[in-house]
Amino acid sequence: TPFEGQKPGTSGLRKKVTVFQQTNYTENFVAATLLAVEELEGSIEGATLVVGGDGRYFLPEALQIILKMSAAQKVGRVIVGQNGLLSTPAVSAIIRKRQTRGGIILTASHNPGGPTEDFGIKYNIANGGPAPGSVTNKIYEITQKLTEYSIVACDDVDIATLGEKTVGDMVVEVVDPVSDYLELMKTLFDFPKLKEFVSSGKVALHLDCLSGIAGPYAHRIFVTELGAAADAVVNHIPLPDFGGGHPDPNLVYAHNLVKAMATGKYDFGAAFDGDADRNMILGKNGFFVTPSDSVAVLAAQHKHIPYLARDGLRGVSRSMPTGSALDRVADKQGLEFFEVPTGWKFFGNLMDADRLTLCGEESFGTGSSHIREKDGVWAALCWLSIMAATSLSIEDIMMKHWTEYGRNFFTRYDYETVSSESANAMMAHLQALVQDPSSLMGVEFESGHKLASLDEFEYTDPTNNEVTSKQGIRFVFTDNSRIIFRLSGTGSSGATIRMYVDSYINDPAKYATDAQDALRPLVQLALKLSKLTEFTGREAPTVIT
Repeated sequence: TPFEGQKPGTSGLRKKVTVFQQTNYTENFVAATLLAVEELEGSIEGATLVVGGDGRYFLPEALQIILKMSAAQKVGRVIVGQNGLLSTPAVSAIIRKRQTRGGIILTASHNPGGPTEDFGIKYNIANGGPAPGSVTNKIYEITQKLTEYSIVACDDVDIATLGEKTVGDMVVEVVDPVSDYLELMKTLFDFPKLKEFVSSGKVALHLDCLSGIAGPYAHRIFVTELGAAADAVVNHIPLPDFGGGHPDPNLVYAHNLVKAMATGKYDFGAAFDGDADRNMILGKNGFFVTPSDSVAVLAAQHKHIPYLARDGLRGVSRSMPTGSALDRVADKQGLEFFEVPTGWKFFGNLMDADRLTLCGEESFGTGSSHIREKDGVWAALCWLSIMAATSLSIEDIMMKHWTEYGRNFFTRYDYETVSSESANAMMAHLQALVQDPSSLMGVEFESGHKLASLDEFEYTDPTNNEVTSKQGIRFVFTDNSRIIFRLSGTGSSGATIRMYVDSYINDPAKYATDAQDALRPLVQLALKLSKLTEFTGREAPTVIT
């Protein structure tokens, strides 16, 4: 019997573990995924796939199902991380290195894990990036009509021991999770120079892996390879429930890192999410680098990052809700710039067309064309490279950047697990304003702002002319400040309303102002325009970043 609701979001299918544990539920989705790939790309008989995940609860069971169903579909080889562990960036790297047909990633990214928490299954295509809409739509179509599936009846495969095993005629190759990713990083960065910088005691590191899959990668790279103190990487053992925490690298959920950095004991801090594709960067005394600023600094300072200095920047890009700091760097450096919808696949298309090198999104994702996913550990190596080359602190790097480019103050308010009815009602109200903004145009609001435009973001991909619509409501004001509302597609239940506020200031006297203070008038205006409290009953957001 087909299952309802198996429609993959921007990052695969995410549901509660208890949903995936329903009889045949996981099998139905895995079968649909394999059949969709065959229908769109041709037979997968003899093909190679990569499979692994972040170590969250239910991963071992789902992995065995995937192996046995792949064997039944006559897949030739499946490359699996030891104990089923592979970070999302590592899966992308292996797909590209081994030129496999694709890969299946078992993660719900930054969402909590455990028996009553979240699980996810995501398919990545041959370029190493997330499946595009044509694939996810086909998967969903098949889930709705599937009446049977094929699976090999056999004992569970040993995924704890490195080497090759067989399931029927299919080879299961169990690999060290870190080796291929580490090899790639060594082609991008100057490891001897970084080792000299890190091991010399010139910089004290504190990296929190939040008990996610970043742990093995961060420990091997920063401690073993670069010589950081043995305790520089904490919470580095992946746990099925992430130690009871929420593996989302922001100021709320990575509060232990924030607290540690505030002591002034460490010079460089970073946190990574469950599957290691997101990152948060902090400087001494807890100085916070917004993701919007982070990608802008990497672009501005790219000549201090070895492979970017060698190869140059083809172009840069940010997601639409991300603060527009990157726009100013692109303009000053004469770089092609793209504003895209939320979803890493849009960056991947531009990379495959050789028009994009560096990109980022406000949800703590930063990446480049070395793979087709965002990459947390890579981002930390970029920042360390800039520190090593300039001998500047994180805060000094940021102040220098703002002095040259001005500062974009940015904040995001997340209202999590709002009822879908309330969230949709609020968005309908905003869409009605888009259709008839006459009551707002020409008005000077209490904040002093005047509306320049109001629309619902729509994107035409320049690589294939594919149109993506309904990507968020944008209020743009005459001083280029922005207020944006959108619903997130990454949760497993209910809805998450995201409210973004972005304002540019080119006054050095105000660069050190706290972002919440600088943006308070715009935040109040956003709440008034959206009637968010009236629609949802929420007096305060769940998370502010």
